[in-house]
Amino acid sequence: MSQAQENITPAGSGPSSGVATPSGSEPNPNSKSAAKKEAKRLEKEAKLAAKAAKVVATTPVGEKKAKEKAAKEEAVPFVNTTPKGQKKDVSGPMASSYNPIAVEAAWYDWWLEQGFFKPELGSDGGPKPEGLFVISAPPPNVTGSLHIGHALTTAIQDALVRWYRMLGKTTLFVPGFDHAGISTQSVVEKRLFKTSGRTRHDLGREKFLQTVMDWKNEYQERIANQLHRLGGSYDWSRVAFTMNPQLSKAVIENFCRLHEEGIIYRANRLVNWCVRLNTTLSNLEVDQKQLEKRTFLSVPGYDPKEKFEFGAITSFAYPIENSDEKIIVATTRPETMLGDTAIAVHPNDERYKHLHGKFAVHPFVDRRIPIVTDDIVVDMTFGTGAVKITPAHDPNDYEVGIRQKLEFINILNDDGTFNVNAGPQFQGMKRFHARVEVVKKLKELGLFIETKDNPMQIPICSKSGDIIEPRLKPQWWVDCKPLAEEAIRRTRAGELHIAPKQSEGDWYRWLENIQDWCISRQLWWGHRCPAYFVRIEGEEQDNTDGRWWVVGRNLEEATERAKKLAGSSKFTLEQDEDVLDTWFSSGLWPFSILGWPDKTMDFAKFYPTSMLETGWDILFFWVARMVMLGLRLTGKMPFHEVLCHAMIRDAHGRKMSKSLGNVIDPLDVIQGLPLEKLHEKLYEGNLEAAEIEKAKSGQKKDFPKGIPQCGTDALRFALCAYSGGGRDINLEILRVEGYRKFCNKIFNATKFAMLKLDETFRPQPIPKPTGNETLVERWILHKLNIATAETNKQLGERNFMAATNAVYNFWLYELCDVYIEAMKPMTDPSAPVKTRISSQQTLYTCLDHGLRLLHPFMPFVTEELWQRLSRRPNDVTPSIMVSRYPTFDEAFVFNEADKHFDLLFNAIRTGRSLAASYNLQSDIQLYLHIQDDNQAALFGSQSDVIATLTKGCKSVEVVRDVNEIPSGCGSTVLTPTISVHILVRGLIDLDAEIAKCENKLQLAQLNLDKVRKVEAQPDYAETVPTNVRLINEDRRKTLEAEVATLESSKEMFAKLK
Repeated sequence: MSQAQENITPAGSGPSSGVATPSGSEPNPNSKSAAKKEAKRLEKEAKLAAKAAKVVATTPVGEKKAKEKAAKEEAVPFVNTTPKGQKKDVSGPMASSYNPIAVEAAWYDWWLEQGFFKPELGSDGGPKPEGLFVISAPPPNVTGSLHIGHALTTAIQDALVRWYRMLGKTTLFVPGFDHAGISTQSVVEKRLFKTSGRTRHDLGREKFLQTVMDWKNEYQERIANQLHRLGGSYDWSRVAFTMNPQLSKAVIENFCRLHEEGIIYRANRLVNWCVRLNTTLSNLEVDQKQLEKRTFLSVPGYDPKEKFEFGAITSFAYPIENSDEKIIVATTRPETMLGDTAIAVHPNDERYKHLHGKFAVHPFVDRRIPIVTDDIVVDMTFGTGAVKITPAHDPNDYEVGIRQKLEFINILNDDGTFNVNAGPQFQGMKRFHARVEVVKKLKELGLFIETKDNPMQIPICSKSGDIIEPRLKPQWWVDCKPLAEEAIRRTRAGELHIAPKQSEGDWYRWLENIQDWCISRQLWWGHRCPAYFVRIEGEEQDNTDGRWWVVGRNLEEATERAKKLAGSSKFTLEQDEDVLDTWFSSGLWPFSILGWPDKTMDFAKFYPTSMLETGWDILFFWVARMVMLGLRLTGKMPFHEVLCHAMIRDAHGRKMSKSLGNVIDPLDVIQGLPLEKLHEKLYEGNLEAAEIEKAKSGQKKDFPKGIPQCGTDALRFALCAYSGGGRDINLEILRVEGYRKFCNKIFNATKFAMLKLDETFRPQPIPKPTGNETLVERWILHKLNIATAETNKQLGERNFMAATNAVYNFWLYELCDVYIEAMKPMTDPSAPVKTRISSQQTLYTCLDHGLRLLHPFMPFVTEELWQRLSRRPNDVTPSIMVSRYPTFDEAFVFNEADKHFDLLFNAIRTGRSLAASYNLQSDIQLYLHIQDDNQAALFGSQSDVIATLTKGCKSVEVVRDVNEIPSGCGSTVLTPTISVHILVRGLIDLDAEIAKCENKLQLAQLNLDKVRKVEAQPDYAETVPTNVRLINEDRRKTLEAEVATLESSKEMFAKLK
């Protein structure tokens, strides 16, 4: 209940109208209108009072009390009174219902205080004999809060860490944060301009970096809190940040070492330039937008109402020098013609042989354009067979420029405006305004030919949405080919396992076609390049030439190297203003967080790590670079296994997007959030007003009542249950809420079980069968063993969907639905002592093992409930998270009991279904006609269990002779030797039942005839496999029994008429 609600005046304690009136403005009771109003009010109150009295009179006392109690509890919000870091007191009575906020409170701080998250080492100071499991958590960006995709990562990784820890292994789960150069600088710049109207240049580099660091500190704390709430068992004493001193040292070492080995080099090459962000991007940071025809698009940095043409090809003519002739070329980017330095034709094209070696004249700038021959770039059959060449602004033309030794003319400034090389008509003009203007001028000169549709892809910045411009820029590059070759060789040798298989195929394809990696970024936030231009006095130098640059791990080392380069000449050092690509630092993550390049104890003990678990969408961004750099710098594969999880989409299959309003904060799922609060959170970001309204609409559609409170355990379990190896997860919040109900089921089942495990109960020293177990006890122990084996197997195979399914089915359908119900009479005070004690021990073992099985997926509720269980003698285990995970136990194998009880339970289900078909809910009289002696003995010994598990059952009778079944029974056949009957005489419409019997009899006879026809085929015994013949025989006998039973029932109902 909100504070506003708590302050409402209780009924009867204020004015009768329920509305307070200010002093001096009371209504006049003597006026006619007041009298009428008063009469209406009294009439309304009388009706409400009568209605309330009727509700009270018709509401059962127990139900009324329960509702009052529930309302009272709901009115008091939970307050965590456990001091931070101390163990929660669970000695008091359990709450009346499951409250995830109350259950999850205090445990994380206690786990942290107890040091349970730190690696437990062996007596020799190294990993324990059971083995080692180390995982470096993918560091979330400090750009903002975590989204539901991060929750998936935590749920999967922490499930594995907790599982391996409980199996006795030394585990290390290292948390950390990524500075995310482009993304963080971009979001801070937007916020800065939105709140103050200033840019980073207004602040200056030093002050701006401090502003970003303040942002980083705020969001790092927020993210850490989210990770705490998600229950990740990270070793927070080892938390890392990609720009802390140790990791920055690793980045500098990486750059210097690779430069010294000739892997890093400087070159003036084409880069992907984002005008909006004013920086270079790698190919992996560029998306391709497919257009099928001429399309008008808005572009970031322009008036939103202004749109420009894409998906079109424009043809125009160049005049040939000293001639009336023209040569026609075509382009999808007309503005780039201002940087043309050649026209290429095929050497064998007869149409243009007379133009070889001649020049065209540029219509807008003082430039002669040579006509060159090139049989690589030119296809004689495509278009006019003449191709305009812009070497400084097109990847294909760049290669032509190198082959033909053409002039490379850059026409673009960093801010997307045209420079002096574009000519006075276009200098200072924005690039897409120039596109429009170039076409206009071509038309004025009579050089324009046509524009038509052209299916194409346009490169889009994945960060800003801007159109990427290829342009020349002197940058630092990594020669990736030798690194990729080693990664491929070592992966094929079996040093790295990649799952799922589809991702492994993607891995090889990308590495085999790898291109050099541009690692320079024109930003302020990040690791500044440890490279220095040596400006030598009196020397003519080009800073695009790498030979005038030195690198250094510090200024002293750079200076010493500069002295050797400059000789006796004077020089000054100018450090590169650029920073390094974020992935260049996060590519070192698995070993830099353990102390590399220093030879630390952590690096010696915990490297290589065991696994890298992440989304398949960053397999190349991050995983490949970690492998390439890890092999080059450490000589070892940085991890042995790569597991790629799916990408989370919304319930409609759409990618999560802030502008769609479908990005989900995991804390909102954990705590719940009303729709109004969801709307409010949209204003915390940098969305435009129109985008906010669009997002609000999306939220209202997807979450009309807001997001329900689900709790961490339900969220984690749901995310793992979704993870079955596919590439996409369409997340439905209602499914998460469904797992909250599962938590409630576990909570209530344990609460009920605690009543059966009274203060006199003492668990036996070891969880082994005593030989006193009843059939249902042996069955549940067998099912527990199967669930245990299956959960361990599926976790080992990384099939989280199957693992959660195994433990879910055990708890819900076997323990709660069957054993806990079946054991009720066995724990009754009137039951034999031996039976009662045995059933209690079995219940305790199931709860103890069941909670531990569930713990990796649901850490909080399992700890809360496990702490309430008494410990076995000499067991001093302080927490479920450091207890032993259950494993397969031969002592719990009861195959015969499993077979017998499954048959028994099939009969119970059949009886339930039969009763439901007659709408019987009480006083059910059940008759089981058993023809087999062993089965009759089995069912006879279990009649109490059958009655207990058949809700509303008054009696159960096992009969051997069909004549012992009273007339007036509804019947169904379970097997050829077992049929189930329920007395329905006087409770049913006889004509309807006869018709029902006739319909069923017709269908059964039809199926029986089909089986008999198959068995009557010539050479049936010789041509049909034995197992198939046995199945058909069993099917025929069952159908024969069903036909006989239906005929008998039909005859019996007819006699009752």
